[in-house]
Amino acid sequence: MVLGLYAFADIAADGAPHLNSAAGEELVRVERAAAVALGSRAPEPPGTLFITTRRVIWASEVEKGKAYAVDFLAVSLHAVSRDPEAYPSPCIYTQIETEDGSDEESDESDSKINGETELSKVTEMRIIPSDPLDGLFEAFSHCAELNPDPNAESDEENGWAHRDEGDEDMTGGSDAECEFSDVNPIGQTDEHDITHAVVERKQNMRRMEMDTNAGALLFSSLKKKKNWFVVNRQ
Repeated sequence: MVLGLYAFADIAADGAPHLNSAAGEELVRVERAAAVALGSRAPEPPGTLFITTRRVIWASEVEKGKAYAVDFLAVSLHAVSRDPEAYPSPCIYTQIETEDGSDEESDESDSKINGETELSKVTEMRIIPSDPLDGLFEAFSHCAELNPDPNAESDEENGWAHRDEGDEDMTGGSDAECEFSDVNPIGQTDEHDITHAVVERKQNMRRMEMDTNAGALLFSSLKKKKNWFVVNRQ
């Protein structure tokens, strides 16, 4: 996997990209007269967009040999924008993870060298098709699902339940001690019930905090953009 946006040179004479058929890469959708905008730059002149089972490839129709690509594994978020206050044209907005581990919006000057865009540092790309967004977004989402994050953890309760050393210390490392014993008479309690109640409350608070933080991270990445349909691959 290649993180970040990169130049793509493997274009056939007919303008179609050569795919990695040995790895099972297949072409899913082609969009003619589609523009792309990198970061906060103005859109490139229209080109052809190729959606494959592994990556997104855009080839210029004006400058022959000019093409960009990004692997779906490097696309951390994609969304539909139809709000003119967020962007003048309806588009597919994407956030791209780079080699330095960032997919947050960076200063435009950070992605330029001598006035030229350094593709590996681009963290945002907008795809501006000439046709309605729905078909493109469906194909984009389908291919993103074919490339799940290999580093994603699969924890219980959709990854929100965690146990750390602090919990084990409080329970003595025994799973049995995390279960309630027989109910005590009213007005009586013991150290076991107190320990379990503290552990359960701590775990619940952690789940709530992680849910809140996940939502905050997602919406902060969108900043003040409105009317977005968001799909977070992770």
